[in-house]
Amino acid sequence: MGSFHPECPRRLDVINDMLLSLRVLDMLSHFDAPCVTHEQLLRVHTPEYLEWLRESLPENGYTIIDLDTRMNSKTLDAAERAAGAVVLATDQVISGKIANAFCNVRPPGHHATADTAMGFCFYNNIAIGVAHALDAHSLERVAVLDFDVHHGNGTDMIFKDDPRVLVCSLYQQGLFPFSERGDHHVGGIDVALPDGTGGTEMRQAVEAAWLPALEKFNPQMVFVSAGFDAHAHDEMSGLMFSDADYDWLSSLVLSVAGQYAQGRLVSSLEGGYDLDSLGRCAAAHVKKLSGL
Repeated sequence: MGSFHPECPRRLDVINDMLLSLRVLDMLSHFDAPCVTHEQLLRVHTPEYLEWLRESLPENGYTIIDLDTRMNSKTLDAAERAAGAVVLATDQVISGKIANAFCNVRPPGHHATADTAMGFCFYNNIAIGVAHALDAHSLERVAVLDFDVHHGNGTDMIFKDDPRVLVCSLYQQGLFPFSERGDHHVGGIDVALPDGTGGTEMRQAVEAAWLPALEKFNPQMVFVSAGFDAHAHDEMSGLMFSDADYDWLSSLVLSVAGQYAQGRLVSSLEGGYDLDSLGRCAAAHVKKLSGL
């Protein structure tokens, strides 16, 4: 999106580099992300929106989508692979070929609505994976656990009238996309934290709000919008999470999948813009999921 933009290619490199330093990278199964198909995109996005994205691609330079979001000539190529990665991961996990998966992809997706790009997002990667699990694999109950510091408004809006999807969100109040509760998934569970909240308060709030809802819903599969931008070192937010807090969240989502969903879990990278903390926390997330 430009040389000074926080959503930069280096984000993926620091995660791989940290996994390599932890001696985990070579012990994982790796898959090349395919391109998402038009049919898969249409499960969550309107035809008019998909056509508008195509028409907005610049031959050179950038198309300005909003104050924070730009497209270059290769943006949709990358976005198709990011969404395709989540679809492939969904197939692999449901088939039992792999236990769970982390999609180390960009651009992120959870702000993209059915008909709007925003917040660095173009295709809603997690929503596309969820819809694939529901429609292609006939699952009846899928949970989305979103711990990005920004509310995943796109995911909420896409599934707001779908009782097959439970969206559990953890985010900072008063931060982009400035959603009001009425905009959210009717059956969704929100943990909206004020500026300056640390890990102890976060853990208590998540346990009190998410866990009873998940027990009642009893999901058959868990999807994770894994954002690491609530870290105390990340200037994109005012929350004060530590490495240990993200380790706790990783254990939580893994426990939920193990308890209700036969361990079936697909996690996909959303935010995280302080490269040092992103590399550490995302790599620890992958290590936790892998059981190494």
